[in-house]
Amino acid sequence: MSVKHSLLAGLADGERYGYQLRAEFEERTGATWPLNIGQVYTTLNRLERDGLVEPAGQDAANHVFYRITDAGREELFSWFARPVTRAERPRDELAVKLALAVTVGGVDVAAIVHAQRKHALAALQDYTRVKARLDPAELAASLVLESMIFQSEAEIRWLDHVEARVLRHARESQTTRVGGPADPGSAKGAGGAAPTDADASTRTSRSTRATATARKGKAI
Repeated sequence: MSVKHSLLAGLADGERYGYQLRAEFEERTGATWPLNIGQVYTTLNRLERDGLVEPAGQDAANHVFYRITDAGREELFSWFARPVTRAERPRDELAVKLALAVTVGGVDVAAIVHAQRKHALAALQDYTRVKARLDPAELAASLVLESMIFQSEAEIRWLDHVEARVLRHARESQTTRVGGPADPGSAKGAGGAAPTDADASTRTSRSTRATATARKGKAI
């Protein structure tokens, strides 16, 4: 998330001071990404240094107002016009965690997938409830929440895929070892039995039903 451009967007239609910019940003995004007020003022100082905003006076309560400059407006609309590249997004910690988990002996990969799926389903239900309470006119907040709903659904589907891949890898490892046991770390880790195909099928079915339940009656 670009705090810099978020603040420029807040100043695009008028002068604001820091707390106003934070409140308006959280309102526009459904309060899904709260901003620290210290971060707001630090960013405003950098924007002023770079000539993208300028002070616009103070009120009786000594709030320092800022206005966007021509250079700032040009930067903002240039940002709107640029696609967001994959390189600009943070690393996917979950993908990295699972990539490492399948390479470390004794790690219960199935338990990691189960815990993450449970978390993703709970988040999906929370986002869906919040979206259902929004006024239809709150387009900006609705778009953000829809994005988070879709991301949660995609994560659940990907976790189902991961579980199936881990099971398939365990089977393939077993068949390549003539008369040898499957590598327990491939799916469950040392000391535990790997889940069966039936287990994976059941979990996938349950997560699919849970996803549908979370969104039932609350179509986007």
